[in-house]
Amino acid sequence: MSFWEALILGIIQGLTEFLPVSSSGHLELGKAIFGDNSVPEESLLFTVVVHAATALSTVVIFRKDILQILKGLLQFKRNEESEFSVKIIISMVPAAIIGILFDEQIESLFSRNILLVGSMLIVTGLLLFLADKAKNTSKDVSFLNALIVGIAQAIAILPGISRSGATISTSVLLGIDRDKAARFSFLMVVPLILGKIAKDILDGALTGDFVNSMPLVVGFTGAFVAGLAACKWMISLVKNAQLRYFSYYCFAVGAIAIAVAIMPS
Repeated sequence: MSFWEALILGIIQGLTEFLPVSSSGHLELGKAIFGDNSVPEESLLFTVVVHAATALSTVVIFRKDILQILKGLLQFKRNEESEFSVKIIISMVPAAIIGILFDEQIESLFSRNILLVGSMLIVTGLLLFLADKAKNTSKDVSFLNALIVGIAQAIAILPGISRSGATISTSVLLGIDRDKAARFSFLMVVPLILGKIAKDILDGALTGDFVNSMPLVVGFTGAFVAGLAACKWMISLVKNAQLRYFSYYCFAVGAIAIAVAIMPS
């Protein structure tokens, strides 16, 4: 992977992690366009690294919220912050179970499976379109809601299903306030990404034995900077109920990807 390919893929990750158009799906499409010949494990490693960059950008944007949550936990008493942290933990459970039990199967999906990506982008588009039509309320995230949104996040492991799109759309369809839905969606992924990185380090997957470190550094930097801008933009878009525009984009890119995948070579 060249310097420019890594930079472009990093920027794609940074933008699409927060914008509801599937970061993993766009990374796979980008790798296919560039003709990336890395093995699935190496391809997944790059994906994990740039996801870590967007997790860091999330921490920067929501640093005050995160500090409040940590403060609530350290006080060892029931309050709004401690309850919110418990909801975050509940939302992590489905994706954590899927990640642990089906790690090898998930890795195999990150190998430029354009037909799968295109199909899942269509599903993402449908979710966004339905969510944009939902009535806005001031409802907060309940413990049951946290579990349901967590299941949506687990499904979004599939390349082409937007994690932010799936979790925010599910939250809005459950009647949760749009601003709270966006905040919960972005905060709930941080522990999972950090946990995934920790698991890979313990498993020896991030030793760098088969990967040139330069593309990882470049990709990380591009994803982090782009993620800072995209996160702020996405919060505004969710508040103003403008998700339908991204649904049209997902429909278009998904249809093109499917057409390319089934086209005779």
